[in-house]
Amino acid sequence: MAQETLPDRQPAGGPADAGGGPGGAAGRPGRLARRGRALRRFLRTGGRAGWPRTLVVLVAGGALCLAFPPFDLTPLGPVAVAAFTLALRGQAARTGAWLGFLGGAAFFLPTLDGLIPVGPDAWAALSLVQALYFIPMGAAIALVTRLPGWPVWTAALWVAQEALRGREPFGGFPWARLAFSQTATPLTPYASVGGAPLVTFLTALLGGLLAAAAVAAWRLRPSRPGPESDTDGGGTAAKPRRGRAAVSGALALVVAGAVTGAGLLIPTPTDGPHVTVAVIQGNVPRLGLDFLGQRKAVLNNHVNATHRLAAEIRAGEVARPQLVVWPENSSDLDPYTEPDAYRAIDGAVKDVGVPVLVGALTDTPDRKKVENRGIVWDPVTGPGDYYVKRHPVPFGEYLPYRDVLTKIIKRFELIPRDFAKGTRSGVMRLGPVDIGDVICFEVAYDREVRDVARGRILVVQTNNATYGRTSLPPQQIAMSRLRAVEHGRTILVAATSGISAIVAPDGRMIDRSREFVPDIQVASVPERTERTLADRLGEWPEWVLVAVGIGALCAAAWTTARKNEEN
Repeated sequence: MAQETLPDRQPAGGPADAGGGPGGAAGRPGRLARRGRALRRFLRTGGRAGWPRTLVVLVAGGALCLAFPPFDLTPLGPVAVAAFTLALRGQAARTGAWLGFLGGAAFFLPTLDGLIPVGPDAWAALSLVQALYFIPMGAAIALVTRLPGWPVWTAALWVAQEALRGREPFGGFPWARLAFSQTATPLTPYASVGGAPLVTFLTALLGGLLAAAAVAAWRLRPSRPGPESDTDGGGTAAKPRRGRAAVSGALALVVAGAVTGAGLLIPTPTDGPHVTVAVIQGNVPRLGLDFLGQRKAVLNNHVNATHRLAAEIRAGEVARPQLVVWPENSSDLDPYTEPDAYRAIDGAVKDVGVPVLVGALTDTPDRKKVENRGIVWDPVTGPGDYYVKRHPVPFGEYLPYRDVLTKIIKRFELIPRDFAKGTRSGVMRLGPVDIGDVICFEVAYDREVRDVARGRILVVQTNNATYGRTSLPPQQIAMSRLRAVEHGRTILVAATSGISAIVAPDGRMIDRSREFVPDIQVASVPERTERTLADRLGEWPEWVLVAVGIGALCAAAWTTARKNEEN
């Protein structure tokens, strides 16, 4: 209505023209007109913040994307958070919410562009859904920046946002967490102390401290002389204020330097008995969604690569491994029901002479669902222990609301049966060591990886053929590097078409394949039993940081409400 229109936003035609009040020609507005006016007011929320702030959050979102692989401009992580925080600082909650969504969209759309091969609609939908999580975070940051110590509270809110996003709905989507942009930086060793949530917190804290330093620098700028120059233009009354700004800015930079430097002092041990391992990347004939139609060719590629490894061992060209790892989907022919697949795999395993972890799709006993398995295949006894993927991908490996969605989106016909969810841990004996197996998407989940970190070597079996030559394979490798440090374990990443890798417990890359080429990696790596502090603490660091963020938000809301009552 006319009375609700802010004076500086009121149209030139006056209240009657703007609101269609009783004295206006249009009479009382209809429902459509009221909704249109409400939408315009909502969109103007960004206008009240100013278009410069809107531009800043858009640029910050794009800059944050550049901190992730394949760009790896890691310093842009804290810088982007700083810009994002400055744009939201002191704004109304609804303004922060709107700016948060814009910044989130500017971040997720380019960061998740690897999903475009699945379909531009799926890519856009998932990216914008992820951006929705920045709405409450943006609103909360706008409020908590009014509190003393706000860089700490804003950093905790980043952890809270990721904790929610990584769990809900359908088990969450923890891709593109701040921690995964810092997998080869001075902040990386913190993963062994408090896991990925602590690395996210410290990345955001550095951003908040940079923002605080920028605010202090702004307050130190020379003011224009005026009628009250003795007070506001650098006179005696302004000196204490500028002195406090100088101290706070310097303190923010000192703390940022201390956080960064302390990370370099955290030990990342790599000692332990060594075991020789091999990773097979057999490759796929073609990239894209139809790779499942190439099942026999993909299996033959991994069988042939294993025979080549056996020949190289006999020729003395490489050391004999004590275990071999194949990737996810290395056999989409069920070896339990397909005799040809069984014979091909068994022949390759017998030829190399050591146990092989085979990635295979198998039917459940009732044949209603599919299991994504990692099978321990012994050269003497054949298939034995196995792990079934516990976290299948929603809308990729299983379809929620199947009856409705298959009628609307024909592409979902590519998922004729749902994948079953495994129920037990992926810790298994493979040759001389216990390994902890996770499959593909599961490497992004703290709980799944922590659960199998009881193994002495961690394995990530993955199939990235659909997303080949996009940002997703290098992002997945970055996650594996952080997990290696977090749990103090060697990680073997086996991918059908790349990127396969052998990662040392300190995150160093021992070997790394190119994409869409066959590759055989053999290396001597440490097997470790010592648990990191992050393993012992489990989820506690994350929940403490979430509680800190929520507590700060409650304090900010209470303080704001009191001030509004006083005014």
